[in-house]
Amino acid sequence: MNTWKIREIEPEDNQQVKELVRNVLVEMGVPKVGTAYEDKSLDDMTATYASEKMAYFVVEENSKIIGGAGIAPLTGLEETVCELQKMYFLPEARGRGIGMKMINQCLDFARDQGFKKCYIETLPYMENARKLYHKNGFEVIEKPLGDTGHYNCTVFMIKDL
Repeated sequence: MNTWKIREIEPEDNQQVKELVRNVLVEMGVPKVGTAYEDKSLDDMTATYASEKMAYFVVEENSKIIGGAGIAPLTGLEETVCELQKMYFLPEARGRGIGMKMINQCLDFARDQGFKKCYIETLPYMENARKLYHKNGFEVIEKPLGDTGHYNCTVFMIKDL
């Protein structure tokens, strides 16, 4: 039986999610500029994802947030393309099938919102993340789409929904 659950973010989760994202990025050696590390949205993820066609989900286990991921319209291609955003998991969440469940939750939400494609930006050395995306049908494309502001992310992937 799972000791964890996936649910939508709540205001009291904001600080834990901000720390989780930043801790994982530091752990992975990600630059602090040109990546999610410096995103203002981390200060209030509940408000950031309160708009239409957006959602941020967290994984909670024993009252602790151990992972999260969001879906939002891709800036510049809002009508048909969404972006899988800020998908990060603490070490204790990895290798347990949680990432696969989280992607499915996010993609189901995206389909329900009428999106036709889902886009992701990541980094070459985030190998486990890239494997998970590939296993879920995401394919590498040559150039970035939309305008995410994450100029240090150099791997671009897309999937038909």
